Amino acid sequence: MDKLDQKMIAALRQNARASVSDLAIEMGVSRATLRNRMERLEASGEILGYTVVLKSDSSDMAVRGNTLIEIEGKGNERIIAILRGIPEVQAIHSTNGRWDLVVELATDSLSDLDRVLRHIRLIDGVTTSETNLYLATHRSNRSAAPQPRG
Repeated sequence: MDKLDQKMIAALRQNARASVSDLAIEMGVSRATLRNRMERLEASGEILGYTVVLKSDSSDMAVRGNTLIEIEGKGNERIIAILRGIPEVQAIHSTNGRWDLVVELATDSLSDLDRVLRHIRLIDGVTTSETNLYLATHRSNRSAAPQPRG
């Protein structure tokens, strides 16, 4: 993948609905060149598909972060089911290593986060947790609204 491919992918990440013509003009190449590169990356499996970002995917919550959770015994499915019922839980990932789950959280305030963390820590089977707050998001495919092209 060369610099032109990387530039094309970056543009598509900003707006997957951009027309091939508009992207070609923006990148200073012909429409055919751009289309061929897109088709080559699709055929090789580098580009798996295109997506849309919904307003509901964007988090405008003031406090965001992740909680790493260690689970005792075989309670993963039960604990995941409980976590799915907590509105502030944005995503739940199983993982390897010291932690069993990585839980993405979003709340309006630190006091709301504290309440959610207390709830999680009191779930039977959760033995240890560690929380990290997001200070800034530098790249995200799901929470960054496309920027207007000028």
